[in-house]
Amino acid sequence: MCASAAVIFLHGRQGTFRECPACQLVFRDPGEHLDAAAADARYREHRNFLDDPRYLAFLDRLGAPVAQRLPPGARGLDYGCGPVHGIATLMEPRGFPMASWDPLFHPDDGPLRETYDFVTCSEVLEHVADPREALDRLAALLHPGGLLAIMTQFRGDAAHFTGWHYHRDPTHVCFYSPDTMRWIAEQRGWRVELPADGITLFTLPRGA
Repeated sequence: MCASAAVIFLHGRQGTFRECPACQLVFRDPGEHLDAAAADARYREHRNFLDDPRYLAFLDRLGAPVAQRLPPGARGLDYGCGPVHGIATLMEPRGFPMASWDPLFHPDDGPLRETYDFVTCSEVLEHVADPREALDRLAALLHPGGLLAIMTQFRGDAAHFTGWHYHRDPTHVCFYSPDTMRWIAEQRGWRVELPADGITLFTLPRGA
């Protein structure tokens, strides 16, 4: 993410993972990424349903702290929503209208031609091979002073990583720590909050 020389973090049955000593991003070796067709097939295995209270509770780990920080009537976008409009279902009864977009399940790019007061991005960034470009794209969707809310599981050290389930999904290619999120905020001049494990809230400058 910062173009520094990466070092081997872990090499094992699940592949080779490298770590950047500057931003502390851990990433799967690019030669081991699935091709687009195989990744799409894996995504289509997801089984998320709006009548599943456990799924909604999972999403509300992101939705609840976002709602606490928004002014009344703030309008948002759920970027990479997956098969169903889960976060929108949670936020709209709270008075926050939302659009939803997903490159596979809801690919109409109309929502990407607008800007918003807040953007949610749940369980997406771990799939993205170029997080710097993705963060640029997400920031461009926000009004000045907007809120970018990200949920992705935080990694631990190499010993934790070895037994961690998250890196066993071959579509997961980038892994973040709280320090990575703080580094992103410092580099971009964003304010950052980490209200819960795996939850990052970035606030863009009002002059952006």
